[in-house]
Amino acid sequence: HVQLVESGGGLVQPGGSLRLSCTGSGFSFDDADMGWYRQGSGSDCKLVSALASYGTTYYLGSVKGRFTISRDAAKNTLSLEMNGLKTEDTATYYCAAHCWGKWHWGRGTQVTVSP
Repeated sequence: HVQLVESGGGLVQPGGSLRLSCTGSGFSFDDADMGWYRQGSGSDCKLVSALASYGTTYYLGSVKGRFTISRDAAKNTLSLEMNGLKTEDTATYYCAAHCWGKWHWGRGTQVTVSP
């Protein structure tokens, strides 16, 4: 049974930083493609960043240079370091993992960037 639990969201001022964490169980972090998605109010869910099992990374254009994705397989944790946050980064952020032939999702953590 795959479980993903996000944490680290909160309220931050523009220019601030947050570090999201996703702790998982039921699969091998070394073998899974993983990523962070976000969905803002009234908008579609977008892939923000991804980390392939073999190490390749992807970043949404608007977060390049500000966000960093990383994985600690020993701790079964996927992280997203977010710096220089902007109001448009406000969204619910979801952790996702592709394993056992399908994508699995966490329940999300809210990030609100506001003065």
